[in-house]
Amino acid sequence: MRFKTLALLAAALTLTPLSAAPAQTTKPAEPAWQAAAKLKRGVNIIGYDPLWRDPAKARFQTKHFAIIKQGGFDFVRVVLQAFEHMDAQNRLNPQWLATLDRVVKEATAAGLTVILDEHDFNPCSAAPDACEPKLIAFWQQIGERYRGAPDSVLFELLNEPHAPLDAARWNAMLTRLIPVVRATNPNRTLIIGPTRWNNLEELPTLALPQDDRNIIVTFHSYEPFRFTHQGAPWVEDMAKVSGIPFTAADEARIKADYDKVTAWSKANNRPILLGEFGAYDKSGIPMEARVRYTSAVRREAEAHGFPWAYWQFDSDFVVYDIDKGQWVEPIRQALAPTKR
Repeated sequence: MRFKTLALLAAALTLTPLSAAPAQTTKPAEPAWQAAAKLKRGVNIIGYDPLWRDPAKARFQTKHFAIIKQGGFDFVRVVLQAFEHMDAQNRLNPQWLATLDRVVKEATAAGLTVILDEHDFNPCSAAPDACEPKLIAFWQQIGERYRGAPDSVLFELLNEPHAPLDAARWNAMLTRLIPVVRATNPNRTLIIGPTRWNNLEELPTLALPQDDRNIIVTFHSYEPFRFTHQGAPWVEDMAKVSGIPFTAADEARIKADYDKVTAWSKANNRPILLGEFGAYDKSGIPMEARVRYTSAVRREAEAHGFPWAYWQFDSDFVVYDIDKGQWVEPIRQALAPTKR
């Protein structure tokens, strides 16, 4: 999610553009639909935690998996920036892999489904030709390492591809990435999203193998962007923006956007994951407005049948305050309301 620019606003397998696929009746028995049905409420975790370089300095601890489960969530999206942990031959650091093994084991033991999300979207998008061999090497190694993992471990091939990694280049890359994973994990559920930062408007450009029915399609939802990212220092022209409200019109747009996603899902018989959403928490946006936004997205996602993952547990946009050892309760309640 990080370091977006305002651009956000603005052959082993035969591939067919999904927009050209005939409308089909949803078949919940297909493996991707079965996997999606087991996902409901999730949270993104540990993308920016020191544990990847030095486990002794980890902010996120084993206990937090149980806290997440008890807080009303059933899966975690593990944000992996793996390229910096590769050597010159694209081999993953053994210590980094050992840390990942522990994360997967402990999350699974806590009763959480695990999405392994390769999150090197900026280097991949800036230089697709340099990225591709690294991404292939990553999934070769991860695929082999987790070939025996339970089906509660899902693979997300790349977060938020964006220009110059455009739809044509991304679709071409997928013709090589998917077979790499399927060589070791023929029955693993994959998660793949479209370009332009997993933008829902790009769903019709995504091309997937029609005979692979174990793929969940993901999109990210940060609209209205001027509300959710006001004051965000990493976004061009947003650092000094403030005072933007969340309005009834914004709520209506979210519903209309999700109606589009549902129509695409039905037409292409692909289940959907809302992989990221949230409103920046360090720029003075009133908590009441953040709660209203968060509630609206969660409510509409669930009304449309989309499992979702909030951005994020720690770092920024947070739902949990690790330093205080407690939930940011208004946001948690917006995400997982306590039944009364």
